[in-house]
Amino acid sequence: MTPGRPVPPPLAKPIPVETVKPAYSQSSEPAGSTLAAAFGATSPDSGLVPLTVARRAPKEDDVEIAIDFCGLCHSDVHATRGEWRLPHYPLVPGHEIVGRVTRVGAAVQNFAPGDRVGVGCLVDSCRECGSCLEGLEQYCERGNVGTYGVADPRNGGAITQGGYSTSVVVDRRFVLRIPEALDAAAAAPLLCAGITTYSPLRYFEVEEGDSVGVVGLGGLGHMAVKIAKAMGAEVTVFTTSEAKFGAARDLGADHVVLSKDAEAMAGANRSIDVIIDTVAAPHDLNPYFRTLRLDGALFQLGLPADDMPPVSPGLLIRRRLAYAGSLIGGIGETQEMLDFCAAHGVASEIEVVGAEQLNEAYDRMVAGDVKYRFVLDTATLQEPSERADA
Repeated sequence: MTPGRPVPPPLAKPIPVETVKPAYSQSSEPAGSTLAAAFGATSPDSGLVPLTVARRAPKEDDVEIAIDFCGLCHSDVHATRGEWRLPHYPLVPGHEIVGRVTRVGAAVQNFAPGDRVGVGCLVDSCRECGSCLEGLEQYCERGNVGTYGVADPRNGGAITQGGYSTSVVVDRRFVLRIPEALDAAAAAPLLCAGITTYSPLRYFEVEEGDSVGVVGLGGLGHMAVKIAKAMGAEVTVFTTSEAKFGAARDLGADHVVLSKDAEAMAGANRSIDVIIDTVAAPHDLNPYFRTLRLDGALFQLGLPADDMPPVSPGLLIRRRLAYAGSLIGGIGETQEMLDFCAAHGVASEIEVVGAEQLNEAYDRMVAGDVKYRFVLDTATLQEPSERADA
């Protein structure tokens, strides 16, 4: 195991950004746009309601996609309910999109109508900073463009709207190929949960014989277990719930440790090479650092809303440990992850829901009542109205 990272091919040479204009209003859709049925929020407390969104006519580098499935991420809940910041409403969430190409622009050569494709958390970036040119668009130094809820400077400043809808139009550079070997619905969460856990494991070049610890067994955690096992690692799951022991082993975990049991944690001392921490609530990291071997690392993926207990510098110093963070993955690395999952039979454990179940699914996500990801079947969306809401 050697720290490093893959360097995917760069996106392309930078292209000029169009002059930013005000986003279109619901009463004036851009010329050539099409209307798509959607579900989204109109205020922090509206819940998810039927909406209609305008999708731009494909430009020369664009790919138009008929969406089949879209995963539900916990960040969608935070965004639509205004728990991180007050977004632009109406807001259609969804950044785990799988569907089929329906149209392509004149300059698009790598996709054709009928291809199965996906769109993850990003739909653009500056394409010219050092991070972008290295294939690390998620760390764009000028700010990337998220799949929903942000102004898109290359498209007149329109607010991006996500995948809880029947179609989307995305620049070819941010469209991913979904291998036919993957189940379409189960592949959707790979575009967020999959790449978020794959990227730090790949960065540390986890391989057969390495030992990986996974803290938390939710949407991210269960993917970390599956991917680490596919890489050949010995996997230990740390959980606060004895009720999850069986589920962890069913997913492939070699060992399960009750993290609130001091004796069990002591028994895991110096047994782990790299830890993937997926917990999004404040928790003490020091007991986990004690389980790491010399030159081990703990990657923080969960983002708690409140302050975490302090980390003891002595624990880091005495074993030359690294405490790091990681954010999704670049486009090249995400494609690498999809191909890896297809080759190793890795996909998310899902529950497919219809549009009428979205609000219930959000409440169940908050309660932790899902094994392990919800996915929306967009065939259950209503027909679009005659005018766009967003």
